Amino acid sequence: MSLFIPDFDDSVVVRAADAEEIHYGPDSSLRLLADSSTGGGFLSTMRVSLKAGSDGARPHHHGRSAEMFYVIDGTAQLLAGDKLVTAEAGDLVIVPPGQQHAFAAAPGEGAEMLVVITPGVERFEYFRHLERIRHGKVPPESLLAAQELYDTYFGTSAVWEEARSPRSQ
Repeated sequence: MSLFIPDFDDSVVVRAADAEEIHYGPDSSLRLLADSSTGGGFLSTMRVSLKAGSDGARPHHHGRSAEMFYVIDGTAQLLAGDKLVTAEAGDLVIVPPGQQHAFAAAPGEGAEMLVVITPGVERFEYFRHLERIRHGKVPPESLLAAQELYDTYFGTSAVWEEARSPRSQ
């Protein structure tokens, strides 16, 4: 096991008014708080807002980073490996590197989450790329070439597909 020592020497303050916000349509948004370079590579963090029942991220994993989900408000569904977790305000879920995961607002519920990825990888451009895909500016396949760059590898999950299917809700 290697020890990661962040390389920055001053506190980081991100004001809500200064954070970039990305909208993925009327049901979800992402507030980009601090990318990897902001905190010396130690972490990347963002706030996710999901309206009732809306999807967040599809099944994927990170090869080098753990991801933490803290539910600020509402109820979220999370895939953690092969487990489906329903997390409510105040709950915390951490997935290790290499473990498949996904998240969404629970059916009929909205969710606000703080998401922290550590060690950080410059991912804000990844989220901007997703926004361009969702608005039809670039094709979805364009993201496949960038999986290694953003340490985000897409997968599938029968557990997730079943949980998010309309007949399950």
